Amino acid sequence: MARYVEYTYQGKTKKIPFSYSKHRDIYEAAAAAEGVDITSVLAMEQQLELVSRGQGIMKNFRQKEFARLGFSKVWMIKDE
Repeated sequence: MARYVEYTYQGKTKKIPFSYSKHRDIYEAAAAAEGVDITSVLAMEQQLELVSRGQGIMKNFRQKEFARLGFSKVWMIKDE
């Protein structure tokens, strides 16, 4: 089964192949494809994991940070 990530970056929709062996999640794959440095975002996520109790906080933070970086509509597509 092939996996792809489709995302919109600065108004342009793109589709890239995705593999869990290369990237932890679809957001990191999209950032790597565009050459966006997300080390500060990942560091803040680690801090949030230490103090937060719910998954909603992490998801909300990630979506807002990536929207701030210019990404929107990041999702995975599975071909069978």
